[in-house]
Amino acid sequence: MSDPTMSSHGRAESTGATQATPAPQEPVVRERHGHVELVRLNRERVRNAIDSATARSLEATFDELTDDDEVWAVVLTGTGEKAFCAGMDLKAFASGEAGEVLTAKGGFAGIAARKFPKPLIAAVNGVALAGGFEIVLACDLVVAAEHALFGIPEVRRGLVAAGGGLIRLARRIPPAIALELALTGESIDAHRALALGLVNRVVPSEAVVAEALALAGVICSNAPLAVRVSKELMKRSLDLAEDDAWQLNGELTAPVLASSDAVEGAVAFAQKRPPVWTGT
Repeated sequence: MSDPTMSSHGRAESTGATQATPAPQEPVVRERHGHVELVRLNRERVRNAIDSATARSLEATFDELTDDDEVWAVVLTGTGEKAFCAGMDLKAFASGEAGEVLTAKGGFAGIAARKFPKPLIAAVNGVALAGGFEIVLACDLVVAAEHALFGIPEVRRGLVAAGGGLIRLARRIPPAIALELALTGESIDAHRALALGLVNRVVPSEAVVAEALALAGVICSNAPLAVRVSKELMKRSLDLAEDDAWQLNGELTAPVLASSDAVEGAVAFAQKRPPVWTGT
């Protein structure tokens, strides 16, 4: 048997009967759609579960997207139709990687505890359980496939939803329902999640990513600075007393009112043309 050689393009080519071992897939892949970045968990074989390599890749990805002025919104989804993310890769957990799926900046999967400044939309293409659901809860908006399932079943494995599920879920749905899900470990389907206000839209499986990209596109038709400040103000004011919220309102909105985009919005309206945003 002869050894494989490398082609000029970096692909393994066999000079005999032996087949080269396929290169491992990237755990996270990305596509640019105008001002929208599509980020896809790419471990379909293990239901897009999170191991250390995936967590590191997600953290690096969201570091880059935070600083990329051409990205105004992000859509996060999974590969395939079965799972958005099944949570922590249990084989990685058993092999001692548990601490490595928690990153310094983002917590679980490099994202669950991150304060990402731009609109983040989850396109939930299948089950989103345990840490996978906690990733969904870290997103601002949710578009779900009709067959999607959501839940934090950690108690069934002697664990707790420590990646933000026990913090965020009761802020997104009625506390009694959130507590029931946490204590029973049961899941809910997409239509129940929609009725509870957890999900923004439910669509057929084949349309979930396109619908999320379309929603992101509508967001990106607006001024990016105004959008980012709107997100920050709404999220930060949730737990503030009203007087403190008004103070924060003044601090955050003043730069928007003085921005070039604020002038452009008024001029474009007067001239009956689409605005051309600069983000400044």
